[in-house]
Amino acid sequence: MFTGIIEALGTLRKIDRKGNDIRLTVASGKLDLADVKLGDSIATNGVCLTVVECLADGYVADISAETVALTCFSRYQVGQKVNLEKAVTANTRLGGHMVSGHVDGMAKVEQCAFRGKALEFWLTAPASLSRYIAHKGSITIDGVSLTVNEVDGTRFRLTIVPHTASETTLVALKVGDSVNIEVDLIARYLERLMQPEANPEPSSGVTMELLAKSGFLR
Repeated sequence: MFTGIIEALGTLRKIDRKGNDIRLTVASGKLDLADVKLGDSIATNGVCLTVVECLADGYVADISAETVALTCFSRYQVGQKVNLEKAVTANTRLGGHMVSGHVDGMAKVEQCAFRGKALEFWLTAPASLSRYIAHKGSITIDGVSLTVNEVDGTRFRLTIVPHTASETTLVALKVGDSVNIEVDLIARYLERLMQPEANPEPSSGVTMELLAKSGFLR
């Protein structure tokens, strides 16, 4: 689990393509690796990757064909910058929102411009994912936790404050670029709970009545 608060910018040092899979070597920049060991998770541009080799100044991770198909990793090149975040611990501040690191798909940058000192983007999401993107809801873009400021069909608007822009790869995005997106985790679980086949025993566990009373179904 992650928060979407980026800790460091990394650099893709090596990309080994083996069929549809990828073995990735990442130079971790200022990310503190002192407490990282084999099997730990590091979100790399929003994708939860398992460390299979620890290096003095980075790590090696494998990316499966499923992940490659759903993310921008098939387009990345050696030397590209990536957003890095280690998995949360009991002492981590939850400054963003609950992020699993399981990317749902890709969105495309349609417009970008400065509004004052902030950077504003309009992106288009796949129709299958746009239903989970809500006004003032949370979304993860290349691993960065952001608030959706406006929704127009499959299009949505984001505003990036100067600090976030300077500490992440978002400042380098341009029209036509694709980004990894992870929609809100709670929205996905609520959708599943509302499907009849997911609740064969309404008298036990979370029920539609309980969800209604909690205000989730308003």
